[in-house]
Amino acid sequence: MMKMRKITALALASVMVVGSSSMVSAEEFSVSELQVNIWDNNQLAGLQEIADAWTETSGVKVNINVVDWDNYWTLLEAGASGGDMPDVFWMHSNTAQMYMENDLLLNLDEYIENDDAIDLANYYEGIVELYTRADNGVHYAIPKDHDTIALLYNKALFDKYGVDYPTDEWTWEDLYEAAKTITEAGADDGVYGMAMNTSNNQDGWYNVVYDYGGQIITDDHKGTTIGSDEGKAGMEMVRKILTVSAPQTVVAETGTDSLFQSGLTAMITQGSWMVKSFYDSENSADYAWAMLPYADVNGNGTCDEGERYSAYNGLGWAASYNTEDPAAAYSLISFFCSEEGQKMQSELGVTMAGMKDMSDDFVTAFDGMDLSPFTRIEEEGSLYFRPYTRNTTVWEDALQQAGGFLDPWQNPEDEELMATACDNAQKIIEDAIAAE
Repeated sequence: MMKMRKITALALASVMVVGSSSMVSAEEFSVSELQVNIWDNNQLAGLQEIADAWTETSGVKVNINVVDWDNYWTLLEAGASGGDMPDVFWMHSNTAQMYMENDLLLNLDEYIENDDAIDLANYYEGIVELYTRADNGVHYAIPKDHDTIALLYNKALFDKYGVDYPTDEWTWEDLYEAAKTITEAGADDGVYGMAMNTSNNQDGWYNVVYDYGGQIITDDHKGTTIGSDEGKAGMEMVRKILTVSAPQTVVAETGTDSLFQSGLTAMITQGSWMVKSFYDSENSADYAWAMLPYADVNGNGTCDEGERYSAYNGLGWAASYNTEDPAAAYSLISFFCSEEGQKMQSELGVTMAGMKDMSDDFVTAFDGMDLSPFTRIEEEGSLYFRPYTRNTTVWEDALQQAGGFLDPWQNPEDEELMATACDNAQKIIEDAIAAE
């Protein structure tokens, strides 16, 4: 198995953040420990190392608790109702607006203003905007990271079925043809060329829609163009790919990641936050990443501007409005989000940074695995911020159900179903936004 580069504990302990809120000593705080909640076990070890470096100067112990995605939000909501939230935790685009508007997060403005380590101009604008309350401009979280999407493929399966590896010149049509060949050749082995899932939106079908000129949510967060000709063209490409992909009954039972790691599908699209789980797989030597394909909308055989998109998103480090020691909670957040903390995060392979121009070390953090497609798409393609509104989960969940895209997803051979579903999706999103 390939070995991941590590930073020694001594090196971590020697890093000092220059910001006034991060140069701390035990005497400054009234608590002896902080409770931190996250939902990704892949990031636990690296984040704990960074937190321990902060503990070296603060004297405050940091307990990082991993809670699975569904229970994370259930427990956080329960804690908000009962007044017992963790001190520090992750925020996400799905729920940030609701938590900010209900004053459940610590107002960070005064802390940021007095912190030399944090300048919000240094972070990705879309993530800063996400965690800024629109009606009063208050900042409730600092960007932890950003992510992009790439195509993951199994070289061994491509070799077995005689298909050339993906290249930067691949269109979605090329992906379709490769998936078709592998699915047909691998039928007796139970191998599929591609696996997709309705729940894989940011890391899957959303990107196809944007490549063809549609928008799941418009830039002002007040509408959608999923029912436009462009939106339908993107979803028609998705439908076409589904006809040569693992059936949704198989995907629902096994999951795209498991299908890939079991050698039952040759390709999936996935986000940079998932790299470690594939890197740690026993078959990781067979895995490689490529940039997402593009849509040759102009028909000139080259990737023009606006024909290759990747969604990007970013988590935010937030603190509870009633944390016992706000200064300690903010100091930890500042350390995570400072230049030094962000560099450690990249070097440890935790995730790409929320601070601009700080992710090069993430690309080289996993020896033997080229992760450059995740950063090259920022330079050679286009990014759009993961679609969100005030209450994203309402329309996002509805799109996966009957009346949304469930029928065409399960019956991709029926060409008419997808166009009708796009019209339905237009109304689902518009009605959801109107009710917000």
